[in-house]
Amino acid sequence: MDKTYIDFIAGLKQNILQSRYIAAKLVNKEQLLLYIKTGKMLSEKITLENWGAKVIEQIAADLQQQLPGLRGFSYRNLMKMKQLSDSYSPSLFLPSSTAEFKLLSNMTPTPTTSKPPASLTENFWKISFTHHMLILNKCSTPEKRLFYIEQAASHFWPVSILEHHINADLFTHQGKLPNNFDSTLPKDLKPSALQVFQDEYLMDFITPLAIEDERVLESEVVSEIKNFILKMGKGFCFLGNQYRLEVAGDEFFIDLLFFNRHLQSLVAFELKRGKFKPSYAGQLNFYLNVLDDKVRLPHENPSIGIILCKEKNNTIVEFAIKNIDKSMGVATYRTTKEPPKELKDILPDPNALAQLLQ
Repeated sequence: MDKTYIDFIAGLKQNILQSRYIAAKLVNKEQLLLYIKTGKMLSEKITLENWGAKVIEQIAADLQQQLPGLRGFSYRNLMKMKQLSDSYSPSLFLPSSTAEFKLLSNMTPTPTTSKPPASLTENFWKISFTHHMLILNKCSTPEKRLFYIEQAASHFWPVSILEHHINADLFTHQGKLPNNFDSTLPKDLKPSALQVFQDEYLMDFITPLAIEDERVLESEVVSEIKNFILKMGKGFCFLGNQYRLEVAGDEFFIDLLFFNRHLQSLVAFELKRGKFKPSYAGQLNFYLNVLDDKVRLPHENPSIGIILCKEKNNTIVEFAIKNIDKSMGVATYRTTKEPPKELKDILPDPNALAQLLQ
């Protein structure tokens, strides 16, 4: 096939995909508008007529009878629509049409501190009803809700990844990584780096055994590498584990090596099962020096290193990395499989428990 034909097919494919994407966005927006309007109608009637659960259940049954095959209008979903409608003030939206403006301006207003940026309105319509309900049920403050709406929309998170980041409290941890980026990264790169990394990661696929053994920990991360990358942040590509470096005839191995497309940097992760020690920073600095000298390509930015450990003291971290000229930070990880802190002294150690069960 000649190049003209191949280019034509490529252009046609691009048009089809773009059209489908636009159509999907419009369908989602119309669905959300319908749900908001339905929720508003229900809220008004429940207030004025003192309708209870039985009435709403009857409405769901009557809708199903009059529109056979109708999906998404069960009693439970009707109450979710009411919750969505009740939760947002009209000032959260900047409608693009008169009809939308009329709908939203008639909603019962709730106090808001300030009018959000136009980007919020665009992002609100880009995520699904399921996304919105997850955010409403798991985030108690407007600031958190707006943060996760914008993050989910701009990064195209499926519901499962959104739920992970809410459980990991990304709102609190993003941009809080103890680091030396001020003195080691170009000024234009520092803001992006701070957004890419967190000071704590939720590794909810890790077993108790992995916490006690660094090799097992690394093995479980690698076996779940797709899961790990999706939950770690944006733009990460996995290059390998136990990445081999050779210096003067000696071999050294980086636990996990990534490339970040947004930062255009190699990113080395060192996994430590216990508390942070200053010696870890020296080891990572050595690895970053070798990466920049032997692996990094001329057009790429300097390599970045992250020490991922079970515990850290930020003051000790600050002194350990203060005068190091390679970019690095220290984060911690936690797993939902761990018992709450207040129960740790009561419950037996996992290994001791395993012996008791033998």
